Amino acid sequence: MKTKKYLTISLLILTTAVLVLSGLMKAIQLPWSVNGLVKFNLPNAATILGLMEMTFAVLFVFPNTMRMGFILLSCYFAGAMATELSHDGSMLNPAVPLSLIWITAFLRDKYLFTGSPEPDIEIKK
Repeated sequence: MKTKKYLTISLLILTTAVLVLSGLMKAIQLPWSVNGLVKFNLPNAATILGLMEMTFAVLFVFPNTMRMGFILLSCYFAGAMATELSHDGSMLNPAVPLSLIWITAFLRDKYLFTGSPEPDIEIKK
């Protein structure tokens, strides 16, 4: 049980670091990070995309907002994959962080994928 806990924490730290660093590179518009967006005609959107990525990563870290962060990150990277595909790019760049996100989310909350019932709520009649 401790192994799963350590693995989950390690993956959460790795995933968060990758997402925050990626978002930070876009937000401060490092040239080699923005060059990828130039081919999609999105160089002016680098700052907002970076801020979105970092915000979603922060939501993903905290247990109370993990599900919302997971959904937003999944949508963000699904859009990145669609953009790559529409411009004959490689899906590998957005697929790697998305895979980390999904594995980490599964280890943290398996019911996110298996369809757990809502938390027990007492209904008074």
